Amino acid sequence: MTILLNPGPVVLSERVRQALLKPDLCHREQEFIDLQNKIRNNLLEVYQLPAEKWTGIVFTGSGTSAMEAMMTSLIPAHGKVLIIENGVYGERLTKIAKIYDIDHVVLHHEWGEEIDLQKLEGELQYHEELSHVAVVHHETTTGRLNNIDAIAKLCKKHNNVPILLDGVSSFAAEEIKFEDWNIAACAATANKCCHAVPGTSFVITNREAMQQMSATPARTLYLDLVTYSKNQDNNGTPFTQSIQTFYALAEALDELKDNGGWQARQKQYWNRMNIVRDGLEKLNIKPLFNKENCSCVLNAFHLPEGLSYETLHDKLKAAGFVIYAGQGGLANSLFRISCMGEISESDMERFIDEMGKIVNT
Repeated sequence: MTILLNPGPVVLSERVRQALLKPDLCHREQEFIDLQNKIRNNLLEVYQLPAEKWTGIVFTGSGTSAMEAMMTSLIPAHGKVLIIENGVYGERLTKIAKIYDIDHVVLHHEWGEEIDLQKLEGELQYHEELSHVAVVHHETTTGRLNNIDAIAKLCKKHNNVPILLDGVSSFAAEEIKFEDWNIAACAATANKCCHAVPGTSFVITNREAMQQMSATPARTLYLDLVTYSKNQDNNGTPFTQSIQTFYALAEALDELKDNGGWQARQKQYWNRMNIVRDGLEKLNIKPLFNKENCSCVLNAFHLPEGLSYETLHDKLKAAGFVIYAGQGGLANSLFRISCMGEISESDMERFIDEMGKIVNT
C-alpha cells in the first residue's frame, strides 16, 4: 500500500472505504435527507457548537469551493474585507475577491512570514469601514499555523470585526474557537483532517451572519450558502449531491467521534510528526519552522543538499511513500510532509528508514 504523506487526499480507513459501497440513493428521497442531516449535525458536534446558533452547510465540491462559497455568500454588497496573506491560500482568498469584485484590502506577507500584528492593527484602525477579516488558519504553503487568537483580539478591539476563517487544513485537528474568535464562517473539506474522500466540502456559519445576508442578491448560483441553508434547513438540497462522498464523510465523522474527537486526532498527528521531525533532524534535514509555529497537520523541511525534489520524490514513491513539493519559488528548496489519514507510527518510522537510505547513498 502506498502511504500518502501529502496534505490530502488521505489514506482511508477500511471503515470509510466500505462506506462508499452503500446503496445508491436519489437526492430527493428521505434516506438522503437523513444522511445529509446526520452530517450537518455531526459537523457541529466536532467543536460542540449549538445548532440554534450555528449551521453546517454541506455541498459537493473541493476545499476551494468552500472558500469561494464563504467569501461570496457572507460579505454583503456594501461590505469590505481585509484579507491577510502569508501563503498561497491567503492569496487565493484575494483572487476570489477580485473575480467577484468584492471590495477588499490586502495585508500581504511573504510566504511563511509570521503575521505582523502591528501592521494588522494599523489596517484595522485605518479602515474603520471593514465588515470582515479573512484569514487562513493553517497555511499549508509552509505549514505555518497562524495565530488566530491574537488576530481575533485585535478584530474585537476594533469594531468587533467578524472573521471568515479558511479552516480547510485545520478543521478536526486544530483548536478553533468559534465563539471567542467571533467567527462568521469557517470553510473546510472532507478529505483532509476529517479523513473522508474528495468531493464534499462544507462551511460552518453563524446563523445570525447568514440571516443578515438573506435579503442580499446572490453573487453565485451554485455556491450561494443562503440558498443551501434554506434548503437544508427545510430537509432539501438545491442541487444533486455526490451521494457516495456523503456516505464517506458521515462514516468518517462517526470514526472521528469514536476515536476521541479533534483533540485525540491532534495528539495522534503530533505523535507521527515528532517521529518525522526527530528522525529527519538526525539526518541533518532541518524543518522550516520551530514546532511551536507549525500545525500538527503538515510541516515543511529543507531539501538535503545536492538532492532535488524530483529525485527524492521518485525514490520515496518507489519505496511506497508520496511526499509533497514546496509551492512556487519554494519548490527548489522545500518538501512537505503531512501525517493525516489511516497511517501508523510504524509507517512513519519506516519512512525515516527510507529517508536514511536515500540521504546516505
